[in-house]
Parts: sequence; structure tokens; C-alpha cells
Amino acid sequence: MSLFVFSAMLASKGAPFFRSRFLEFVIEDIKRSWEMTEGKNREINEDVTVQFFAPAYVGIVEWWFLNGMPYPPRVMEEQVEKLLDMNLS
Repeated sequence: MSLFVFSAMLASKGAPFFRSRFLEFVIEDIKRSWEMTEGKNREINEDVTVQFFAPAYVGIVEWWFLNGMPYPPRVMEEQVEKLLDMNLS
């Protein structure tokens, strides 16, 4: 999905529906791809972890688009990756 389309979806009247669907997608992606049984993760319930990080991820993406993408995509990717590593490693 292009950045323009994504940004337009967040700014439209359908934004709550789009945000909800995006959140569902992120939750499923986290459940599929994150290892919840290693490192710090084994001490925290998977549901709690998912419900903490999924809205945070959606929120930072939403903030990024609604604020005119103040950082390049690569910088955002690196920053989010560092935040996740800091909390999940």
C-alpha cells in the first residue's frame, strides 16, 4: 500500500474502521512472528505483550502519517526496532 493511500485512509471519515482493521492485522502479525518464550518475554503473558505493543505500533504509524512523515521510513523502522529490542530482548 502506498504511503499516500495509507495517509489518506487515516485522515478520512473511515479512519476508525481502517485503524481498527490495521490494529487487527498488527495483532495477528505479532502473534505469528514474535517469539514469546525467550528472554524477557517468557515472564510476561503473550496476550498482555500483544495488547501492549500492537496499539503502540499502530499509534506511532498513525502519528507519523498525521504529522507529515517527519522522519524517513528507514529512520522510523530503525527507531521502532530499537524500542522493540530494548523491551523484548
